[in-house]
Amino acid sequence: MKAAIFHGAHQPLTIEEIATPTPKAGEILVKVAGCGVCHTDLGYLDHGVPTGKKPPLILGHEASGTVAAVGAALAVAPPGHGPALPFREGDRVVLPAVYGCGQCKLCRSGRENICENMTFIGSNVDGAYAEYVAYPAHAAVALPAELPLVESAIIADATTTPFHAVVNRGQVRAGDAVVVIGCGGIGLNCVQIAAAVGARVIAVDIVDQKLAWARQFGAAATLNSKSVERLDKEIRKLTGGGGADISFECIGNPATQEQAFNAVRTGGRVVMVGYADKPMSLVTGRVMFREIEIVGSLGCRVVDYPRVIELARQGRIKVAELVTARFPLEEINSAFDLLRRGEGIRSVITPC
Repeated sequence: MKAAIFHGAHQPLTIEEIATPTPKAGEILVKVAGCGVCHTDLGYLDHGVPTGKKPPLILGHEASGTVAAVGAALAVAPPGHGPALPFREGDRVVLPAVYGCGQCKLCRSGRENICENMTFIGSNVDGAYAEYVAYPAHAAVALPAELPLVESAIIADATTTPFHAVVNRGQVRAGDAVVVIGCGGIGLNCVQIAAAVGARVIAVDIVDQKLAWARQFGAAATLNSKSVERLDKEIRKLTGGGGADISFECIGNPATQEQAFNAVRTGGRVVMVGYADKPMSLVTGRVMFREIEIVGSLGCRVVDYPRVIELARQGRIKVAELVTARFPLEEINSAFDLLRRGEGIRSVITPC
């Protein structure tokens, strides 16, 4: 099969012919229909963020496709997962970006997305910038016929990660005032999921086109933070004086993390969705005196994927509209160039 191979930071991916994987017991072999182009991969390529497995490695963690082969059944299902789903050749599936071991304390307490032995495809194991990928059957999720196969690749991360952030970590409820800072792929999905839950969403970015997209995906108000003197004051005006109930930082920048903190009311909640490798400035006395909660959010539990897929099937959240470009596998480096330039919402690689 053809695959895009990652040999190390600051090098383009190379298209190579390698052996097609054979599914082990409990695995399925998936013919990849689409795999999203994500900033996480850009971290490996441009910034030297280490992968879980040393290169050479196939990146790509946001995949959908069809089952091409099924490995032997396991005599015993993985702990905590119940019997493996009965996938057959031709079934349509989405492959969650991360999945847990099912055995550690975190998995057994329902927090498999931060499993002590987490597997992240395209980092710990070979990913889906390839024609085929082997994947555990117990973690794969069936995709209904009503949803587009290629574009639904983004459900594997770009849609489900915001769902976990909004619903599980942010605990957003109908009527809440929500601020989303950063309207890239993750931020726009935070906007539309919070709006679907019933929140009034204020979207913040420095690019007017992204703010226009945010309005398209459900934002009630938008703010270009470059065009205002004090973002927190503008947010207080839009929320009746007190600030937002919950804010989401979707960039991973210390400056915007501080903005997210300053955006919430007394007793509010700040959810850190973007990854940052530099510290932010934080007056902990304000956290204490105002009882502000600051929580992190990583990925999504596999158990929540069917809920997200059902929201998409009902049309309550959009999927296909978020995919603004497709690239064949051979043009994957051009797709990353597009991401570097900040153009479009989400690109998808179509290996087959």
